[in-house]
Amino acid sequence: MTQSSNRIFDEIARLATDAAGAAQGVRREVETVVRSQFERLIKDMDVATREEVEVLREMVLATRAENERLESRLKVLEEKLAQSGGPAGSSAS
Repeated sequence: MTQSSNRIFDEIARLATDAAGAAQGVRREVETVVRSQFERLIKDMDVATREEVEVLREMVLATRAENERLESRLKVLEEKLAQSGGPAGSSAS
């Protein structure tokens, strides 16, 4: 009886191990299918890629820096014009 009990337990353990391996395989397959479906959906939606967003971010930062530089330059020029008594300081009607 002991040998047959051990054999039954061994068989149950083997089946459980096989089932766990099969479940992992199914999980990987489901992940692959879901990932590919998401990638197709995103592609169909024409969503920007990470690289495109990063390029745009760099362009925005460069434009902001240029805007700040030009704003500072304009302020200096307006101050010089006001000191010289130019058109900005007088009203010609």
